[in-house]
Amino acid sequence: MKARKIPLRKCVGCNEQKIKKELIRIVKNKDGDISVDFTGKAHGRGAYICPDENCLKVAQKRKSLNRAFQQEIPDEIYEKLTGELKKNEK
Repeated sequence: MKARKIPLRKCVGCNEQKIKKELIRIVKNKDGDISVDFTGKAHGRGAYICPDENCLKVAQKRKSLNRAFQQEIPDEIYEKLTGELKKNEK
């Protein structure tokens, strides 16, 4: 029996490839709204990040999400993402 291939994704913060289930997906939908997708099934363009605040800070400093979504990401979105990451850790 063949072993199943495990999907890997790259974190936009630390640029490490990790198993998809270990990462959190950030989604931009058709309307341009950006949100955190903990299920990994929401429609739209996705970018993956480690469930770590440091990775999000690095991504913000490097403007990695701006490149991934091809638009300017306001600071309010980063604050909202940080809050949701903190909420998810508990």
